[in-house]
Amino acid sequence: MSGAVLSGRELERYDRQLRVPEIGLDGQGRLKRSKVLVAGVGGLGGVASMYLAAAGVGFVRLVEDGVLELSNLNRQLPYSEQDLGSLKVQAAAKRLRSLNSDIVVEPVPERITSGNVVELVRGVDVVVDGMDNFETRFLLNDACVELGVPFIHGAVHGFEGRLMTVIPGVGPCLRCLMPELPKVVETIPVVGPVPGVIGSLQALETLKILTGAGKTSAGRLLVFNGLDMDFVAIPVNRSPKCPACGKKM
Repeated sequence: MSGAVLSGRELERYDRQLRVPEIGLDGQGRLKRSKVLVAGVGGLGGVASMYLAAAGVGFVRLVEDGVLELSNLNRQLPYSEQDLGSLKVQAAAKRLRSLNSDIVVEPVPERITSGNVVELVRGVDVVVDGMDNFETRFLLNDACVELGVPFIHGAVHGFEGRLMTVIPGVGPCLRCLMPELPKVVETIPVVGPVPGVIGSLQALETLKILTGAGKTSAGRLLVFNGLDMDFVAIPVNRSPKCPACGKKM
């Protein structure tokens, strides 16, 4: 993934980012040429997608089939009360375009299924998990493992948030961590800023992967406890019995 020439407008827009040695002109050019899929544009994906758009990721595909409800507004920052009743993916795409008109935003108002997940993932450089259920997360994880696409998993519950970066062929995948679907929680309790924390970290991990800067959290589950303001990194190993990536070991 090579760099791209930046316009004078882009040089001004990304001035503070360009001054970061690990990014610079080459890294910003890489971001411009990158493609990212954000699966779900709620609390996690909404925040992550805004930071990715602001950072200059050239193509952002948003996939979401939900309609904005009043109960979403305590944590889903791309939206306002004027968006109530609208398709979230369309309202989010409008918000990202207003934030950065130099990028391409592709809204896909579909539910992610076993029938479309591979085509949605194919051709992108990173997938950001903004889902609220593990059935769809497993579909995304498996498609990313199959296609060799990095997958940034995020989840929240109450004051707690979790993040795990999956680099296929290098570290463990989500199904190494949990081989079977966990118990379904119909309505997940969430304190608004927690998905903001995790969504921001997902965006940061994505930018690092796209630019080659720093070290990702691959091989670790990062757990954030908002009540105690603690971060704990728990090692995760690849499993030869993993139903997704075990056969590739």
